[in-house]
Amino acid sequence: MNNNPLRRIDVFAVLSVIAPLLIYLITLAPSVTFFDSGEFITAIYSLGSAHSPGYPLFINYAKPFTYLPFGNIAFRVNIATAFSAAISCYGVYLLTSHLLKGEELAMDKGLAAFYRRAIPLSVALTFAFSARLWLQSNHDKPYPLISFLSAMIFYLILLWRDKYRGGEDLPAYLYLGAFLWGLAFGAHQTMVLLLPSFAFLIFAMDWRLVSRMKELTLVVVFALVGLSIHLHLPIRATQNPLLNWGDPKTLTQFLWHFLRRGYPVEKPERSFSLFWDQLNAFNIPHEFTMVGMALLLIGLYAFFRKRRDEVLAYLLGILFFLLVIIGYLNTPNDMIFLTEEFFTPLYLFSAVFIGLGVFSLLQMGVDMFTPGKLCTLLVQTSTGLCLMALPMTVCALHYVQNDQHDNYIAYDYASNTLRTLPERAILYTWGDSGAFPLWYLQGVERMRAGVPIVHTPHLVFPWYLDTFPDLFKRSILRVVPLESQSAENVLKMAITEQIDNRPVYIDFSTRYSVPFDGFTLQQQGICYRLARGNNGTSVAPDLSVWELYSLRGIDGGMFFRDLDTSKAILIYAYSHMEAGDNLMRLGLHKEGIAQLRLAEKSAPELKTQIDTSLSGYGIK
Repeated sequence: MNNNPLRRIDVFAVLSVIAPLLIYLITLAPSVTFFDSGEFITAIYSLGSAHSPGYPLFINYAKPFTYLPFGNIAFRVNIATAFSAAISCYGVYLLTSHLLKGEELAMDKGLAAFYRRAIPLSVALTFAFSARLWLQSNHDKPYPLISFLSAMIFYLILLWRDKYRGGEDLPAYLYLGAFLWGLAFGAHQTMVLLLPSFAFLIFAMDWRLVSRMKELTLVVVFALVGLSIHLHLPIRATQNPLLNWGDPKTLTQFLWHFLRRGYPVEKPERSFSLFWDQLNAFNIPHEFTMVGMALLLIGLYAFFRKRRDEVLAYLLGILFFLLVIIGYLNTPNDMIFLTEEFFTPLYLFSAVFIGLGVFSLLQMGVDMFTPGKLCTLLVQTSTGLCLMALPMTVCALHYVQNDQHDNYIAYDYASNTLRTLPERAILYTWGDSGAFPLWYLQGVERMRAGVPIVHTPHLVFPWYLDTFPDLFKRSILRVVPLESQSAENVLKMAITEQIDNRPVYIDFSTRYSVPFDGFTLQQQGICYRLARGNNGTSVAPDLSVWELYSLRGIDGGMFFRDLDTSKAILIYAYSHMEAGDNLMRLGLHKEGIAQLRLAEKSAPELKTQIDTSLSGYGIK
């Protein structure tokens, strides 16, 4: 008897993790990216608190990866996300394999066993290369982690159902699932939207379970133990970490942070076009192609009788996600891209049912043909091609847009800003993508640590003023009722206080978000220095900083640009264009034309606008 443990390893299960991880590492972003990246990395590095609701599980999960002996901190955290995405692919493999147990194929037993492993691997890889998961794998995101935990909870409930169906009552599976559910809440609060699906799977097994108060109480207790991960927030807040969003050390401030009260959103008027855009945030054909959509429908139909509760639980999950996002939140158009992130767990379950659809087609193919070598070979060949074609097609469709291995644009954008500021300067930013890479470079990589970087929209929060004791300890902002002030007014009060004592700068987004009447602005690359006086459009721009900028990927070196990266490139282009217009207005035509041509090089779509500007000065 051979007791070699290596013989018990499921090679297909290993491949469902290793193959996606290798691809993710190849396409991984090498440093900080835009959007929430810089903020998350800074919070992880300092074991602090990110924006509401804090994401304590994600922060503690990713922290050990910061001790890896290679790459910068941002790259190490990106590896953490790649790993969580890879194990979420294993979740697809595990669930699909479990649901195919006991399914018969009229063929050789060894070959049937092979297909019951090969099909789950195929759909695990298909999920790995889906647009949403891949996008979330190559830089720091909490959604792959919550997807993996969702799969594990679903699997534990299936194990409990199998035991219960066989006459064994093992609530320990449910207790562990409840703990993981509470824990997953610390990765993202959308976990609550899967609760109806999980509850349905349990009570559909036996509705009399609602009367078993002891077990239900223990389920709640284990969920609360998992939720206790949120104690990280007040405990770490007492240590004043590098990033301490919301300063949740008191109960009042903790609830303000946990309940996301810092994000008031005016809901738009409902319309069919808005409803359609909200609905399309969940887009199976985009993630898995129309073939994947067809296979999903086949799987749902074919397994409805065999696995009715599982099918209904999946559909219930989709329903609750859409009801909350469309019905309750009524997400505005400009925020729909955020809700697209939330659906990753549903895409995981969709991949599982796609696998069931592939298996159903294989069953039909085997049953349709008369047994024989030629027919058997035909069925096996077509199935093998299908198993390879689906993940390869999805990979080919989404590779370009998710290859971030050469994306230094956010890093360069932030370092260009910081390196060119004078000593004792203060920089006011506006917009997360403009501020967060700066937070990372300054807080984690210690670049220009002596330059205060103030995020203007946060100035209305007293806890944020506390993070700048040297700037705001005796500021007029301490006596002004901030809750009644707009961020623009608070910004102008702060600048008026400081402008006589130190160089005050604003970034491009701030320049075009706030009217600066009463100040003169001198453009210096993608930033502006302010001085007292009338709004000075006639002040000549300082072009010297452009020679100090690193502009990797700006000239087309990156073949795909996400939304925020594209905005950053446009900011470079518009900055050149604004400098060129000012120089032309001052009669410095040679320098002005050079700046306008640089703008056109960065953003060719501005050519018509630039040519129109030049024609105004008689230049073709």
